[in-house]
Amino acid sequence: MPLTTQNPNALPAYVQISELLIRDISGGRLMDGERLPPEREMAKTLSTSVGTLRKALAILVEKKLLERVQGSGNYVRHGGDSNAIYAMFRLELIVGGGLPRADILDVSAMKKPAHLPAFGASDRATRIRRLRYLNDTIIGVEEIWLDGSVGELKTSTVSDSLYRTYQKQFRLWITRAVDRVGIGAVPDWAPAHFTKPQGTMTGYIERHSWGTAPEAVEFSRTWYDTDRALYVQRLK
Repeated sequence: MPLTTQNPNALPAYVQISELLIRDISGGRLMDGERLPPEREMAKTLSTSVGTLRKALAILVEKKLLERVQGSGNYVRHGGDSNAIYAMFRLELIVGGGLPRADILDVSAMKKPAHLPAFGASDRATRIRRLRYLNDTIIGVEEIWLDGSVGELKTSTVSDSLYRTYQKQFRLWITRAVDRVGIGAVPDWAPAHFTKPQGTMTGYIERHSWGTAPEAVEFSRTWYDTDRALYVQRLK
């Protein structure tokens, strides 16, 4: 999986690696007790340095998802802290997993359109439109509305993970979300290189997200290619 450090909106390479591994552990693609490949081999596969890989693995050790055995290697441990930046991101490749990333199409502050469902305390919001990937595979387009009471986003400050952006810029932690999954028509603003033509019926997700206030602070809509990705919810 090529890392996206050349993208100014990309997460740091070591964070990308840790997120990918956490998703693979949570999804059962890395089994409890499984030994990871040697670090030099793993770094080469991920097109990164051994130093960067070790920073990523240190995150997993801290979360008790990895045990480093001197002279033997790194072993996966289930049952640790699997919360991560993309803990609430439910789309996965058909084959499983995949590192989420996104290209920004537009960021605009505006008065909330009348057709939006009720959320937040302000009559204004920032609208973010993005093209979604898992690894290098285009899987969806999304439209996110952040309530104006939180603050206004600028394109230059938005990272691949909006929830991480909220934490860093506004000290806003998204604590819960409600998804409604169905089908919907690809919007007329979807770029031509999206995998489904505008107006095509495809997978659709509406989400309301909350911080600590009683009102939801974010509303989002995602149209995803069901030939490339699935919505996955794991129950524990």
